[in-house]
Amino acid sequence: MKITFNAFSFLQKKLSDNGFCFYNVEMDMLENSTVNELLYNLKLGKDDVEGVFVNGKISPFDTFLHDGDRVGLLPPGTPGPYRVMLGIVKTQQPVTER
Repeated sequence: MKITFNAFSFLQKKLSDNGFCFYNVEMDMLENSTVNELLYNLKLGKDDVEGVFVNGKISPFDTFLHDGDRVGLLPPGTPGPYRVMLGIVKTQQPVTER
């Protein structure tokens, strides 16, 4: 099967350093592959990626990929106010003064 992926922000340099392109890349994957396997194929660890979008929806790393899927990879710390709303990071409890 073929998927298309894009990597954003700091991941672009990491992928480039690993010898991979990072923008609208078509990649052959085995049937029943997961996002975890995509990361492995790209020589990326789970610590390298904070958020994964599959076909425009935030998805867990164990999501099965299908032919034609579009995947977006976000590194940790990518700025943006919607990280909490999308579920990429959990809300932090407010610090209370003592």
